[in-house]
Amino acid sequence: MGQVLHGSATTTHAIRTAIQRSKASLKDLAARYGLNQKTVAKWRKRAFINDAPMGPKVPRSSVLSSEEEAIIVAFRKHTLLPLDDCLYALQATIPQLTRSSLHRCLKRHGISRLPEIAGDKPAKKPFKRYPIGYFHIDIAEVRTEEGKLYLFVAIDRTSKFAFAQLHKAANVKNAVGFLRALIEAVPYQIHTLLTDNGVQFGDMPSRRDGPTARYRLHLFDRVCREHCIEHRLTKPNHPWTNGQVERMNRTLKEATVRRYHYETHRQLREHLDAFLNAYNFAKRLKTLQGLTPYNHICKVWADEPCRFKYDPTHLTSGLNSFNKRAYKGRNVIERCFCRLKDFRRIATRYDKLARNFLAAVQLAAIVAYWIN
Repeated sequence: MGQVLHGSATTTHAIRTAIQRSKASLKDLAARYGLNQKTVAKWRKRAFINDAPMGPKVPRSSVLSSEEEAIIVAFRKHTLLPLDDCLYALQATIPQLTRSSLHRCLKRHGISRLPEIAGDKPAKKPFKRYPIGYFHIDIAEVRTEEGKLYLFVAIDRTSKFAFAQLHKAANVKNAVGFLRALIEAVPYQIHTLLTDNGVQFGDMPSRRDGPTARYRLHLFDRVCREHCIEHRLTKPNHPWTNGQVERMNRTLKEATVRRYHYETHRQLREHLDAFLNAYNFAKRLKTLQGLTPYNHICKVWADEPCRFKYDPTHLTSGLNSFNKRAYKGRNVIERCFCRLKDFRRIATRYDKLARNFLAAVQLAAIVAYWIN
């Protein structure tokens, strides 16, 4: 465990322990550790090795007298008023009283927080837990010098895995394309989607129960049904129901358009991709007990592999990002190497010069291709 020492300390815990245990003279110990004899004598007298507190022995205010503090404490205990109300009421009696000095006074006497009163606040309900695969989706508007873009954002309620895309229009076609890209990008099965009541995600609430709407079914709902996904909608005029993705929208905006100026849409897309990579693969989140979203996904994979479409440990960030289609064709290059090694001249590295060896590899590739 690390040692917390004073900024001007010339000794460590080990040196202090050695001084207290040693029977050598002060002069010898001072010469051995390069200390002043008074320092050695000080630590020899003490029965502990931690730094002694340097503040006042009895905390007191440099602004308020003891009588004024007694007035403040009695007023607070009798009225149970908030900090600002106490300040406004007492400033007429104590002109030099400030908000910070009042707070420090209440803190010293242990009454800085008002007692909880039953029925004052509604009881907090625990956040319902869902298995991995519950996504919140929303749309936000961003701008660059070239014009306006719509940011489609999705975040997993459990793993906090985030996915986003930029589109020039917020219509049904782009919403469906975003959903298909999300399903392709996520390595596990999505079982539930929560969206608002926008026309991109469903019919208007007033027309949702009509025979035509139920017969034709919204295009977004059709894609959900194809992949066995339950599509839920928030209550109208209740945006806080979808608060997780609303908070993610704010995070993305604060990291991009609210902090930097983008001349082109391409610059914003590149920066957004870089931020999402850093968030999913490197950002350690308190709600995940210090894990990154990627680490949490791998942890769930070890416990519940049945929920996954493929092994998520193949996912990497950066230039070697996992590509599902390319991964399926990885055997092509492996078979090519095996075919080239069938030629003894290549397998044994018969040619010493690099140019001769490269020529032999090219000839072997031509012959292998011609035979096939």
